[in-house]
Amino acid sequence: MADTPNGKAQPHRVAPAANGAAYTFTDHTFDVVVVGAGGAGLRATLGAAQAGLRTACITKVFPTRSHTVAAQGGVAASLGNMGPDNWRWHMFDTVKGSDWLGDQDAIEYLVRNAPAAVYELEHFGVPFSRTQDGKIYQRPFGGMTTDFGEGPPAQRTCAAADRTGHAILHTLYGQSLRYASEFFIEYFAIDLIMDSDGVCRGVVALCLDDGTLHRFRAQKTILATGGYGRAYFSATSAHTCTGDGNAMVLRAGLPLQDMEFVQFHPTGIYGAGCLITEGARGEGGYLTNSEGERFMERYAPSAKDLASRDVVSRSMTMEIREGRGVGKGKDHIFLHLDHLDPKILHERLPGISESARIFAGVDVTKEPIPVLPTVHYNMGGIPTNYHGEVLTLRNGNPDTVVQGLMAVGEAACVSVHGANRLGSNSLIDLVVFGRAAALRCVETVEAGASQAPLPADAGDLAVSRLDRFRNAKGGTPTAQLRLAMQKTMQNNCAVFRTGEVLEEGHHKIHEVWANSEDVQVTDRSLIWNTDLVETLEYDNLICQAVVTMDSALARQESRGAHAREDFPDRDDQNWMKHTLAFADMAGKTVQLADRPVHTYTLSNEIEYIKPKKRVY
Repeated sequence: MADTPNGKAQPHRVAPAANGAAYTFTDHTFDVVVVGAGGAGLRATLGAAQAGLRTACITKVFPTRSHTVAAQGGVAASLGNMGPDNWRWHMFDTVKGSDWLGDQDAIEYLVRNAPAAVYELEHFGVPFSRTQDGKIYQRPFGGMTTDFGEGPPAQRTCAAADRTGHAILHTLYGQSLRYASEFFIEYFAIDLIMDSDGVCRGVVALCLDDGTLHRFRAQKTILATGGYGRAYFSATSAHTCTGDGNAMVLRAGLPLQDMEFVQFHPTGIYGAGCLITEGARGEGGYLTNSEGERFMERYAPSAKDLASRDVVSRSMTMEIREGRGVGKGKDHIFLHLDHLDPKILHERLPGISESARIFAGVDVTKEPIPVLPTVHYNMGGIPTNYHGEVLTLRNGNPDTVVQGLMAVGEAACVSVHGANRLGSNSLIDLVVFGRAAALRCVETVEAGASQAPLPADAGDLAVSRLDRFRNAKGGTPTAQLRLAMQKTMQNNCAVFRTGEVLEEGHHKIHEVWANSEDVQVTDRSLIWNTDLVETLEYDNLICQAVVTMDSALARQESRGAHAREDFPDRDDQNWMKHTLAFADMAGKTVQLADRPVHTYTLSNEIEYIKPKKRVY
């Protein structure tokens, strides 16, 4: 196949289908192809395009509808605008927050590059809120401290009111267009193109607009497809958060890492799941039970309502389980902002005030918001190093780089968040490692270099999967399978876990996976076929749900967001290691392995932070 200059499309060949029909591919060639247009994907797209690499960004929704737009509270960086701060304190908090499962080389890379990344965003045009003297405003967030945990809470989270993700996403999209990145909007990525040597050569995508199939050939493919929160019944995630890149990696025979660690945000609006940012507590909000007690003072006497998210979520759940929940069903908790000055709420939390009014019918200046822990973030994902290069276990080496394939953002597991992510570390993760992936592309990719022809059957596996679901004539609608998966995950793999509950969940989720063979799709078209797309997304979700459940069952300890009532203590001797999960799609089985935690730093400016008992 001849090279296509500047990414221009060439009609190429016909792929077979099971029912005798055929699909025509349109081929594209780029230096770098990014899948996903959230904060990480756009930062990687921008960085590669700035360097003169021919860059394409494939996204199933318009870029400014990507889920980063929902990020509210802010982006963490030790600027020191509101008081003393430095990157070493930020590193300590991140390691501690990760419950010592984070890779400390990657964490050091994150926190040392954070201030420059935020100033870069400012120069790109992100409209940060300001202090009286014009500096970027920073608010306190859970788990962020000074003086290696010995000092008062750090005001480290740079905010654009409570719409920080919105501001970052719009700014990065505009900058990406400035540097002539080419966007393929409303294209659904189906599968990776892997050659026989295990090298990623690109990706196959379906154009939702006209039903055409496209093969994107690239020297580097960067997955920035976000998390898989929609595997659960109640989630703050958008309905598009189906972990498409993670599932592509599993189907390619590669592992996912630390999938048992699922973060529940303490404050999703009861009944809706819509997020109330931790920034609300950072501005002085607090939680109460049915007795009006500020119960976090019992669970975390020092940090109180600004303890890390796993601690607050479990504390809320314990209050509810012990009968001190609020409401008719005593099944949620109150978040109070009604004591704050309405001017402060209007200036710093305008979106929260609006969301509470719309989704809970609450005027935050007069009454509390009903909240409940809700699935919010996936610490696990595609294993990578701090350059964004995907890793796999090969010949006994768990740090083997998969050539041609990278991952960033929530889809990736770098791992800087370990067992539990601190609030506002997600947005800095996106921009720092999106930038790092672009820099790695600049180092390893020759602009415009000739690429070897794709194998004759490249993309046929993706097409066969598409065709199988398009013509699925089973007896179970996709929505029914999806609901069974979500209920199982919500009931058997949530905030509190036991071996018995997880064992039951293991059997139930594998049963749902097996029943997926009976899926029913009624729409046979290709143009805006939401029935087909939702089935492909469900197929992506179910394999991630299975490896999450099985990874949680295997880990016999409590660490970070993974709390086992039958193994209540952290076990550093046996379990300070990353879980690697492989899925056999044909045999419907999961194989588990492990990878050592990187207990070393990048420099000698800070020592390895040793595990200790967590005290709040």
